[in-house]
Amino acid sequence: MEAIQDHTIAFTGLKDGEHTFHFVLEQPFFDASGEEEWEGGRVDVEVTLDKSTYLLVCNLHATGPVQLRCDRCNAPLEFPLDGKQRQIFSLTGGEESDDDELVTLSDTAHSINLTHYIYECLRLALPIRHVHAPGQCDPEVEKVLERLIVDHEPTPDPRWEVLKELKNKESK
Repeated sequence: MEAIQDHTIAFTGLKDGEHTFHFVLEQPFFDASGEEEWEGGRVDVEVTLDKSTYLLVCNLHATGPVQLRCDRCNAPLEFPLDGKQRQIFSLTGGEESDDDELVTLSDTAHSINLTHYIYECLRLALPIRHVHAPGQCDPEVEKVLERLIVDHEPTPDPRWEVLKELKNKESK
């Protein structure tokens, strides 16, 4: 996802200690994400940035409704999102780390853009399958699905039984 300028925090002028920032994600964010499944929403993101001499510890907390489509009935679904993520930025300008939670910034960096990390926080807070609560799907679709549900177990192919008998004979 492309960086959105509004999600940039200049940390060079901040004193050591904890600082809080607030972002509101609305339709432009969801459009810029390129995610087809996200149809919109209004998500509040609170960022707590704990600055020290060598580290920035960034805690993101995203809450609010996201509009999706139900995977079962394809009707609109408003999902109450609640996600948390921690990201640590090293200000030492050293080598890159294998740790996904630690990002090394160059010595000359003076700001961080959180768009990518906010996007990750939202993605990880959403379930893989988006469905309405039982009984809330589109009734027309539910009727069609009920007709198509198979209630019986398929009968096994008799050739498998013959193969099992052959296998048992060989093992004796």
